[in-house]
Amino acid sequence: MVPDKIFYEPAALDYKLGQKLKTKFEHLPWIPIESHNNIEALRQNENREFARMKRHLIIGVRKSLTYTPNQKVSDYLVPYTSSGCSAMCLYCYLVCNYNKCSYLRLFVNREQMMEKLLKTARNSEKDLVFEIGSNSDLVLENTITGNLEWTIERFSLSERSFLTFPTKFDHIDSLLPLNHRGRIIMRMSMNPQEIIQKVEFGTSSLHARIEALNRMGDAGYKIGMLIAPIVLVDNWQTLYAQLIDELANSLSETTKKQLFIEMIFMTYSYVHRAINVEAFPNAVELYDKSLMTGRGKGKYCYRPEARTEAEQFLREQLEQKLKNVPIIYVV
Repeated sequence: MVPDKIFYEPAALDYKLGQKLKTKFEHLPWIPIESHNNIEALRQNENREFARMKRHLIIGVRKSLTYTPNQKVSDYLVPYTSSGCSAMCLYCYLVCNYNKCSYLRLFVNREQMMEKLLKTARNSEKDLVFEIGSNSDLVLENTITGNLEWTIERFSLSERSFLTFPTKFDHIDSLLPLNHRGRIIMRMSMNPQEIIQKVEFGTSSLHARIEALNRMGDAGYKIGMLIAPIVLVDNWQTLYAQLIDELANSLSETTKKQLFIEMIFMTYSYVHRAINVEAFPNAVELYDKSLMTGRGKGKYCYRPEARTEAEQFLREQLEQKLKNVPIIYVV
């Protein structure tokens, strides 16, 4: 990400990371704000400004550190060092929460967040798994802040528990030599290259993601893989069969031996449609009335019969080509 301007809470400059970012981006305009949660000038922008707003960087102090119980790949979802993203995936669930304001926000009070992680791990009677990347892509964020390297080095001092995060990016060179002590689980999101190109704007290619996953496995990290989100475009069977072929052929044996799979079907919303039609007028239309139905206020998901057919197809493909890799959940 190459930001064009910085919006910042003045209190952020009281932290070491805030000062570091001020020096790093001293050549850019710095615009003071009262709260990273409500920048009125940006909220008033038209939907067509969505892509331009993704170049803004917001710097603040995270107030809420409340953990949310989770029963998928982690015990808790943890508010961490960033929220939002500079990528522009047309289905991004953060858009449902933040609308046009799903730009990258950085939080500089990382010492406070790490202290709580270490204390919670230390006081637990069992190993816990903390999901620290549910609101952002930490591999992308790390290219700006170095926070993921900082996090891995400090959490590796813990005698208990694990951290996990998903990513769509391949910028992992700086993570490979770290002493992670097997306490970090990186999960790479995979999709057919055609869907990456047409839907996941600004993310790494499928080939680069596979290579990054192999390299992290070779470096001793625990690794997982998301087939997510599953998008039922017209030729989805062909695309996902080709994806699984490529995974079977390109994932290393080391990777396959420790891998697990999460499968997540796409959800969409009225908000996505409103933004995408103005911000990306030439992009593919993800809403399909024949396949989708309402799910809550303003949201859409695939009809049960369409989803059942797709899940069965994918399970069969995975059983044939990656049969020893467990599928831990499908949603």
